[in-house]
Amino acid sequence: MRAASVLFGLAASALAAPSLTPREGGDQFAQGQPISEDGKGGRILGGTNKELDLQNPDNLGQQSTDAGVVPNLKWSFSDSKTRIVKGGWVREQVVTDLPSSHDIAGAQQHLKKGAIRELHWHKSAEWGFVYNGRITVSAVDENGVYQATEIGYGDVWYFPPGVAHTVQGLDDENEFLLIFDETDFDKIGTTFNLDDWVAHTPKHILAKNFGVPESAFKDVPAGSPYIINGTVATNNVTGAVTPEAKGDASFVYRTLQHPPEKIGGTGGTFYKIDSTNFPIAKKIAATFVTLKPGGLRELHWHPNAEEWLYFHKGHATATAFIGSGAARTFDFSAGDTAVFPTNSGHYIENTSEDEDLVWIEIYKSDHVADVSLSQWLALTPPEIAAQTLKVSVDFIEQIKREKQVLIE
Repeated sequence: MRAASVLFGLAASALAAPSLTPREGGDQFAQGQPISEDGKGGRILGGTNKELDLQNPDNLGQQSTDAGVVPNLKWSFSDSKTRIVKGGWVREQVVTDLPSSHDIAGAQQHLKKGAIRELHWHKSAEWGFVYNGRITVSAVDENGVYQATEIGYGDVWYFPPGVAHTVQGLDDENEFLLIFDETDFDKIGTTFNLDDWVAHTPKHILAKNFGVPESAFKDVPAGSPYIINGTVATNNVTGAVTPEAKGDASFVYRTLQHPPEKIGGTGGTFYKIDSTNFPIAKKIAATFVTLKPGGLRELHWHPNAEEWLYFHKGHATATAFIGSGAARTFDFSAGDTAVFPTNSGHYIENTSEDEDLVWIEIYKSDHVADVSLSQWLALTPPEIAAQTLKVSVDFIEQIKREKQVLIE
């Protein structure tokens, strides 16, 4: 009996949580434990994803100014289901992934050399940004205005709702960000694929429509392949009787061929891409931002739309203030997406000491707009601002009148 008791005790000890000695002094968020410097919190003894805890110390309560109930504003493409097909893959972030995003959905898409995103159109607007390789984009609108052109890193395209289009990979590996101004763009009735339509149209109707024998359609795919392997097209359109999309009518904007915006701060580069410089983009506005190590995207808010973000490179933190004493801080790394509610106050800080932070901001609007906290205070009668914040008038008067945007 005694032997059995000893064995039971040994087994229980093996199953018990290990005895860990807390660090003396300081918090333990960097070790993945919700313990603050003043002794609040305690060790996680149940199941937890240690890697996620280490990547998201602010979820553990690291930021003492967080308060209230703020919904989740973050989604990682790494958590999305990847659809793999011959010629590439796609992974999406839609409203069921990030319910807080009411305006924008996004996707990453990868095409191998020659691979074609099947000809299609959408009920929503489509915006794209190339971040690896080169692709051909081809589009035709309701007036027969057409464009087929090669684009590469930093280039953007915009297709208004209903514009027919396709994309083909030119380099060995090509990848880009896709944006749609409907958060449930994967639902039925949103995307219309050419092969899918032709496969569900009687062959005698197809023959009559195109003036060819029915046999011309004997090899049409039975379903919708989505992405197909192909060879790089070498011939462009000839003999068109409708105009090619050029100048202000172009479906393409070559971001890096334009200078960045002039801003007050010296913390990085800020490119604006909206209808003021890309006239066709009536429903989606964007910025392409690079922030130096340790830099800050100044405190601000957006009066005209939610801000949807894609973090391409680096590490960051950001706090969203949604009013009524509610604020929450999030940690971000490459591949993360996020949304800040309309008019919510926020900032973005590059937490790296030696790596740039690169991200894209998206707005369901025809223009980019933000209100700078510093500029607001600087252009308010100083005594009023000082009395509100309980700070000196001298402090208010020395605030710069110009938006800094990116601070070093």
